[in-house]
Amino acid sequence: MKFLFDLFPLILFFATYKWGTGHVESAQALGNQFLSSMVAGGAVPADLAALTLATAVAILGTVGQIVYVKLRGRKVDGMLWLALIVVGVFGGAGIYFHDKTFIKWKPTILYWCFALALYIGQVVFKKNGVRTAMEAEFKLPDFVWTRLLYAWVLFHAAMGFLNLFVAFVLFKENDNAWVNFKFYGLTGMMLVFIVGQTIFLAKYLEENHES
Repeated sequence: MKFLFDLFPLILFFATYKWGTGHVESAQALGNQFLSSMVAGGAVPADLAALTLATAVAILGTVGQIVYVKLRGRKVDGMLWLALIVVGVFGGAGIYFHDKTFIKWKPTILYWCFALALYIGQVVFKKNGVRTAMEAEFKLPDFVWTRLLYAWVLFHAAMGFLNLFVAFVLFKENDNAWVNFKFYGLTGMMLVFIVGQTIFLAKYLEENHES
């Protein structure tokens, strides 16, 4: 359930982009109606209408996540605040400057910020962020938590580099292919990573259960 919650802005982005590419005039009209005061020149270009509208919806989706958590009386996770800042800054810059470069950099910056936050937490503050998030559900030896943290750090760092390669090299001139990769490829890799993590942890969970 949490996985779907975390994907909510991405799902909104993907759905809006796909709708926008099939209804360019409508997407541009909506963009000009709601975003004209937020873009340089006061108008959304037709060739960027779908991407611009999708980015704006994703920003609203992230805000909606925070409002939802607040309304339920729960503490907003630090990574959700970080996501809002990154999406707001890079997505907002892309919308204002009519520059999809900012939008394509956004996933990479988010992945790298997440990896850096985990690494600094472990090395500088001696706090394992993965353990903090998962310890209520799993009881594992200290060295396993450490390995798990560095696996998350390396995985998210690699995902950031991969997004740059796909966005600016492999599909440099094909925004639609990049959006498909972002939705299917990166999400699929995250699922594979989680499954692999579960398999890795199974041995230690069984040992703890037996003991």
